[in-house]
Amino acid sequence: MDLKRDVNAARVAFRKGDKEASIVAHSGHREVHDTGFGKYLKSWVYGGLDGIITTFAVVAGVAGAALGVNVILILGFANLIADGISMAIGDYLSTKSENEYYDLERSREKWEVDSHPKGEEAEMLEVYQKKGLNKKDSKILVNVLKRNKKFWIDTMMHDELGLVKEDENPVKHAVVTFGSFLVFGFIPLALFVFGLIFKWDVANGFLWTSVLAGISMFGLGAAKTKITGKKWARSGFETLLIGGVAAGAAYFVGDILAKIV
Repeated sequence: MDLKRDVNAARVAFRKGDKEASIVAHSGHREVHDTGFGKYLKSWVYGGLDGIITTFAVVAGVAGAALGVNVILILGFANLIADGISMAIGDYLSTKSENEYYDLERSREKWEVDSHPKGEEAEMLEVYQKKGLNKKDSKILVNVLKRNKKFWIDTMMHDELGLVKEDENPVKHAVVTFGSFLVFGFIPLALFVFGLIFKWDVANGFLWTSVLAGISMFGLGAAKTKITGKKWARSGFETLLIGGVAAGAAYFVGDILAKIV
């Protein structure tokens, strides 16, 4: 029987300590819809957090120096584009490097299995005995593994080197990071942009921008728990605190420099 596991439901069951829900999640009785976006959630969350915090810090610094809406928009959008590209390139290069490192190590392991299989068997015996298996069980396990060379090499990559190959596309990660940075980084600029377009006189613009940015930071911090598994409220407040400290520092620096210059 081809059973399906609802991974998200299994995670929720684990966090709640709900054994019955865990059984259901592993039973295959529910239909699982996997859009594939889950593996890009990290890029989306961290790209968004960086976008909000850095752009809002720019807005806060300009507001502290009382330089006006035009300066806020110029510096804000310059930061939005430049930092967004930088974040995307960084995500692309890091993901690409991880994939290349895995492929290199796997090629080495394959070569060693082909050229000196007995030595690799001895290594795996040692690995499993260090994990707590006795010599007899370790030997049985290694004998089973070596019947399928691909599975043997993949297992060695994980059990010996601690490496797991994720089917990750560096370009998609970069695009998600850039898109998230732009979307969430635009939030601190939104009121000023709409005020300029529609000729609104936005009273207390910085105050309302602070509220919007704070809500967004809290929301993304809470969303981060999909990755970390921590409590959403605590994660949201931690992210809000970090963003608030960065923005507060930028605001007071701008205020001090405006008085000096």
